[in-house]
Amino acid sequence: MAITVFIADDQAMVRQGFGALLAAQSDISVVGDADNGATAVTEVERLRPDVVLMDVRMPQMNGLEAARAILRGSHDPPVRVLMLTTFDIDDYVYEALAIGASGFMLKDAPAEELIRGVRVVAAGQALLAPSVTRRLIADVTKRRGSLRSQPAKLAVLTPREREVLELIAQGLSNVEIAEALFVAEQTVKTHVGKVLGKLHLRDRAQAVVLAYETGVVTPG
Repeated sequence: MAITVFIADDQAMVRQGFGALLAAQSDISVVGDADNGATAVTEVERLRPDVVLMDVRMPQMNGLEAARAILRGSHDPPVRVLMLTTFDIDDYVYEALAIGASGFMLKDAPAEELIRGVRVVAAGQALLAPSVTRRLIADVTKRRGSLRSQPAKLAVLTPREREVLELIAQGLSNVEIAEALFVAEQTVKTHVGKVLGKLHLRDRAQAVVLAYETGVVTPG
């Protein structure tokens, strides 16, 4: 089955360019687009795409508000939201990750990164690359002074699960975590699932935010 994608951006050239690029992939199908957040919410509810590419700044309803509305809905399978921005440091992006967006990428990223990003997010993983994602989260968290040491909520994790959380926050994939811990990839998937479940997190992106906020990983 092809990955279905919806594009929300107020610039027609961006919608058309991204649409043509993604539609040219054999495993991706672009099912619709919108030039404002309000229309995006309505159309996503109707079309139920696998992935929404959501511009941060749009008229009528900005990307953050639209993402919140979409992610609040009960979709099965879940709709994944990948935020688009022209800024590598943007408070809106941090907020989007906190409410459940699966990641973000810059609009001027190479074409292959956009294609990879859609595939990664569609597979249920957070888009934590390029590394600017971690820099953004660290920067915003530090400026907000929101670091808390050893919160009670992390007490539910085993030492190995804490270790996995730290590696997730460093942007490692399941394969890379498995190599770092000398365990099978399936074992890592089990640990990741337990971390998300115990901490009531939607996905790996929220895990990264929590790791920075709680001091599991310190801004650098």
